[in-house]
Amino acid sequence: MSNLNLLFTIAIPLLINFYISPTNGDNLQDMCPTDTSSHRTMFINGFPCKNPSNITTSDFKNLQLSHQGSIDTFLRSSVTLVTASEFPGLNTLGLSTGRTDLEVDGLVMPHTHPRSSEMMFVVKGVVIVGFIDTDSKLFQSVLKEGDVFVFPKGLLHYCMNSGFEDAMFYSVFNAQNPGVVDISNAMFGDKASEMMKMAMAKLVSLTKVEDVRVDDGYKNFYDEL
Repeated sequence: MSNLNLLFTIAIPLLINFYISPTNGDNLQDMCPTDTSSHRTMFINGFPCKNPSNITTSDFKNLQLSHQGSIDTFLRSSVTLVTASEFPGLNTLGLSTGRTDLEVDGLVMPHTHPRSSEMMFVVKGVVIVGFIDTDSKLFQSVLKEGDVFVFPKGLLHYCMNSGFEDAMFYSVFNAQNPGVVDISNAMFGDKASEMMKMAMAKLVSLTKVEDVRVDDGYKNFYDEL
């Protein structure tokens, strides 16, 4: 009996920890739009729900991706990420979304989303995309209108406009707050720094090809450096 008691003593805290650990688990109710009206006095994994009697259709509609965001004049790109903070209806659904606009030769420098995979759908233009796995292999492809590509969770990835007109794509993330770790900004600091310019030049050289641009497949990333 003492062994059985010991087993329960160990198992119960483990089960409690499992069920309260940060996850995108199943909902316990139909919906839980973010309550943005109240001052947060308790911090939880996510956002508190609105009073069900105050939920409206507008909680499930968002217009932020209907227009281009502010263009970064150095990178010639714009990234708009919409999470449950901006889109109440996403709360507890384990989803977020985004829009990326790329001017000609515009790019998004290497970054990761530590809590989410990313699926992108090209709406306009020609985009070169790539990600690097934990074996330092570079998987790179050229995407055109209607093409879909997936960046696995937590892996370093980037994109660049390789066409002759502006490009745009939408993204969907399987987390309500995917997070963004900007590797280049963290390592090289100021966008106008020499190190940042060198990093950009190297990235462009990896994607520089003729009209067909790149072949699908992978290379060893460090062999390219």
